Amino acid sequence: MGITATTDAGVAEIVLDKPPVNAFTVADWYAIADAVTAAGRDPAVTAVVLRAEGRAFCAGVDIKEIQAEGDVALVGANRGCYAAFNAVYDCQVPVIAAVQGYCLGGGIGLVGNADIVVASSDAVFGLPEVDRGALGAATHLSRLVPQQVMRMMVYTCRNLSAEELARYGALLDVVPREQLRDTALGLARDIATRNGYVIRRAKESLNGIDPVDVHKSYRYEQGFTYELHVSGVADEHRAAFVEKRDRDDSRTPSGKEPARG
Repeated sequence: MGITATTDAGVAEIVLDKPPVNAFTVADWYAIADAVTAAGRDPAVTAVVLRAEGRAFCAGVDIKEIQAEGDVALVGANRGCYAAFNAVYDCQVPVIAAVQGYCLGGGIGLVGNADIVVASSDAVFGLPEVDRGALGAATHLSRLVPQQVMRMMVYTCRNLSAEELARYGALLDVVPREQLRDTALGLARDIATRNGYVIRRAKESLNGIDPVDVHKSYRYEQGFTYELHVSGVADEHRAAFVEKRDRDDSRTPSGKEPARG
């Protein structure tokens, strides 16, 4: 269990497997980054499939770790997510994300930076950050859905199904769960029949014409997560989640801006 990687016929398969829901610690995010980066650097690899086992593709960061360790874990999670998301985007070869179950928070960061996304019919996508006293990955959600939909999802923490995302053109295909792995691997093997050098230049060229710098955009979002943390808002949000209780907004600032000098 954990993060595993295997290579066959030009395709690297990276599997996320951390029960129960693939919620990742700081170390896990760096492990994902390392696995994806290593696969892209391998001259024998022409395509990568990033998939998961279990109930969820990825439920985001391990909030219990952040709540227990505070600043150190929050900064670590910010940097670890940044590294993992960038590794997918900057991977020297195309990355195909195969999504089943829940894809939340950090899962959106991974999927939104992938080259191609396929999903099972039970997949659910969302950013619950506002309800957790955090912000981030709207950069990546914007690569999946239109602006109005992205903003609605951020403000309301509402999830969308795979079928709904497919209507916005965010998913290449939606298939039954039992067909998901084969669908992703089949596409990767098709890519892997091409000249590896040409595919790598194609990936580089497509990244070069992106209208938004995903690295700077996401880093900007992360600054607001830390602001929510130091203001005291985030702690109550995280505590309510960890303790499985309703949030007590009387403990946190609400609608009150800091004094301007």
